[in-house]
Amino acid sequence: MATQERYGLIGTGSRAGMYVNALTGTQFGVEPLDDVATLVAWCDVNPGRLDVYEREVVASGHPAPKRYAADDIERMVRDEQLDRVVITTPDFTHAEFVTRVLRAGADVVVEKPLTIDAEGVRAIGEAIAETGREVITTFNYRYSPRNSALRRLIGDGAIGEVTSVHFEWALDTVHGADYFRRWHRYKRNSGGLLIHKASHHFDLVNWWIGAAPVRVFASGGLRFYGADNARARGLGERPERGTGTTGDPFALDLSLDARMKELYLDNEGHDGYLRDRDVFDEGITIEDNLSVLVDYDSGATMSYSLNAHSPWEGYRVTVNGTEGRAELEVVERGAVLVGEDGRVVVDPSMHPGYSPEDEVRPDSERLVLQRHWEGAQVVPIPEGIGGHGGGDAFLLEHLFHRVQSDAPLGRIARYADGVRAVSVGIAGNRSLETGLPVRIADLELGAG
Repeated sequence: MATQERYGLIGTGSRAGMYVNALTGTQFGVEPLDDVATLVAWCDVNPGRLDVYEREVVASGHPAPKRYAADDIERMVRDEQLDRVVITTPDFTHAEFVTRVLRAGADVVVEKPLTIDAEGVRAIGEAIAETGREVITTFNYRYSPRNSALRRLIGDGAIGEVTSVHFEWALDTVHGADYFRRWHRYKRNSGGLLIHKASHHFDLVNWWIGAAPVRVFASGGLRFYGADNARARGLGERPERGTGTTGDPFALDLSLDARMKELYLDNEGHDGYLRDRDVFDEGITIEDNLSVLVDYDSGATMSYSLNAHSPWEGYRVTVNGTEGRAELEVVERGAVLVGEDGRVVVDPSMHPGYSPEDEVRPDSERLVLQRHWEGAQVVPIPEGIGGHGGGDAFLLEHLFHRVQSDAPLGRIARYADGVRAVSVGIAGNRSLETGLPVRIADLELGAG
């Protein structure tokens, strides 16, 4: 009989829902976890959001977790005898909360990214060394069957030794725009898209090719969103926020989405957080177009690009090897079309099947292998379960059952994996500042 572990949760925004639902037996595709895990305590600076989740937990037949203030994390861990704490707070808070939980006596599950800067990495590393506790970073895209299929193909030697990777990620004018509406828009909060978003992608490449990044050069800028670009394109006066705005495809009206309304709009009075700021606002400090070159310790090189204002959403990956080439193409939303109700699902990866069909670019995924001197062949991709390319359910099963080995795929992302993923973004941000390539060893992260 498995031992039931006691969990705490820090941060009850929308991302916390996946973990709360898993722990209460209501997450799609995840078997009930009552025999292995129970949610007993949580905290958030916004009591209104805690109210929302508490109502749902009680409705699922579970007791309401005990509430704690953010400055009582240590007491929460000790008094509730927590085994693990899940952290789903804004990125800039991760290092503080992770280290506090570790030193209070619990393991940590933290949403990507691990943290946003070198100082945060070093602080977490010191706390791990001091306590011997475990930190897991939840890279759910590893668990997507299409990404696992590419990992398996490379690991089996189908294309020989990897020599180079090209990785292009397109965020559309709804999902991409969303990072410019909220706290992510300030680099001091998120580290920019090279940290907050691209750490997913850098982790995939590190994992796909089984190599560690060693040198990074980055170029990019804010070229579409922001007030200067709006003025240059003659967009005229802009509303400060989207709620109540009509006829503007870039506006997010929180009142039209029941979940966003109850979590954010109805609870603004508690903390003043506005979830629907204008994407063409003054003061935005993150980039919306990015290009990166990364050298790896294996000798391979990656060219990476991210665009946050594409008319479609998805990604293309090409992996070249000494014996051939593998190509993965994914369309998560073929076109951004506003519905008759004025609504568009913000993140298509979280809601597969909700985007409108586009005849030219239908939602799809295809993995192609072509070895030297042979014709191309399509590699089958197994079915997934739920969001993020079908990876969420598999991640949660591994996470809460404390699976320790996942050979040969190795999808479990430990502390060193989290460090390698953010190291590319940290080095990339420094390269953006200096205009020079940056060696990751020079960041003195203390892990790799």
